[in-house]
Amino acid sequence: QVQLTESGGGLVQPGGSLSLSCAASGRTFSNYVVGWFRQAPGKEREFVAHITWSTGSTSYSPKAQGRFTISGDSAKNTVYLQMNNLNPEDTAVYYCAARRAFTPNSIQSYNYWGQGTQVTVSS
Repeated sequence: QVQLTESGGGLVQPGGSLSLSCAASGRTFSNYVVGWFRQAPGKEREFVAHITWSTGSTSYSPKAQGRFTISGDSAKNTVYLQMNNLNPEDTAVYYCAARRAFTPNSIQSYNYWGQGTQVTVSS
């Protein structure tokens, strides 16, 4: 199976930047789509971005587009989420997740999830 471990969360001021990492063990990301999701208190988990490992194709939510960048490092089997120009609405627990390639583009298709890392944007 695939084990995912997120890191890099913390406290940052509005307008600041933060980089999250998602390291995989047990299996390579080669045949997977890897996504970042987030969940704020009292709200549903929402999609942030994903990357298709085999092609490098990426996709972003409207809230992330232009501010966040998802990338992958094959040598380290790690996915990153670079977050810039953060605002308080970005405060949430951020989760890394993976689904098999060619599965439907839905949160229900993600079979593997990390434990989450807290991102707090506050002055």
